[in-house]
Amino acid sequence: MDDPDAQAAVGKVWVHWVLSNIEPTIAEIPESFTPSGATDGKNDFGELGYGGPAPPDKRHTYIFKLYALDTKLELQKGATKAQVESAMEGHVIEQTILKGTFAP
Repeated sequence: MDDPDAQAAVGKVWVHWVLSNIEPTIAEIPESFTPSGATDGKNDFGELGYGGPAPPDKRHTYIFKLYALDTKLELQKGATKAQVESAMEGHVIEQTILKGTFAP
């Protein structure tokens, strides 16, 4: 989950969540749940897992990107978004984007 509106405040797109290797049978991800077999990456809070929205200034748009891959990624827990994107290269067969907003 990315926050592109954070660029004005922190100078970059803020990464709130990196999660890879979600089983294709998972239909939803409820609050505070990491699916079995999935790998948590490091967010820009310096933590593993989900870091919820906390815009410091105004309404922000949050972008969730979901990719279907033709392989399981060989990544360690704590991989960065850049490492996940690099590992996905050449393996994306479908993708979708969900956008939501949150305001302080």
